[in-house]
Amino acid sequence: MIPLLVSNIGRTRYTDAWMLQQEIWTLRHAHAIQDTLLLTEHEHVYTLGKSTDDNHLLASEEELKISGTDVFHIDRGGDITYHGPGQIVGYPIIDLNNYFLDIHRYLRSLEEVIIQALAAFGIVAGREKDMTGVWVNSEKIAAIGVKVSRWVTMHGFALNVNTDISKFDRIIPCGIFHKGVTSMQRALAQEVRIESVQNAIVKSFADVFGCQPSWVEKDKLYATITKLHTRSQEENELSQSYASE
Repeated sequence: MIPLLVSNIGRTRYTDAWMLQQEIWTLRHAHAIQDTLLLTEHEHVYTLGKSTDDNHLLASEEELKISGTDVFHIDRGGDITYHGPGQIVGYPIIDLNNYFLDIHRYLRSLEEVIIQALAAFGIVAGREKDMTGVWVNSEKIAAIGVKVSRWVTMHGFALNVNTDISKFDRIIPCGIFHKGVTSMQRALAQEVRIESVQNAIVKSFADVFGCQPSWVEKDKLYATITKLHTRSQEENELSQSYASE
């Protein structure tokens, strides 16, 4: 089976997680690191994908400042969404050459990961025609937006677990006017342990993609990335030295 590194990097500011993704993405392109799945909860942030209409952000600058909510235009597909505490965000950085070369299939596979994870908690979820994401009773419980370059992926999915759903009131989520947003907490009428949901996601990811997950501590992951970047830089310097001789 294909090995998959999994790391819970804790609660992060969006920019920090984005930079970490990009570092791993670069290393994955160079075949210097295994396929990796990052799991995190973000501080309050609205992210706007490449197809976002800026009018879908309804909150004023003053509202955003008072609430401490960041806003970022990013390089994933899709429209605007919210990330924050109580929501599990997953960033698979994987080489699709190991699986299948089909972006639509990749999106459907990410949906299936969430659908199976929710089923483990007794929540019946599914898809909506012509829409990306996962839905419970026609309300969106998970958003998906990805970037794929040379078949290596980044960005990913966001599952509302104990999320403050009111944060979606100040945007038009994913540019969809006529659908609501829900969470596992709302569906089950009780708070849900984040760690339990993370474990269910990793299990379903392994089942759907046919990979073998191994957990790595956040500090060890950061140390590995630093070491690999240092080695890559030294190799580049050595290569340039030989070229100049």
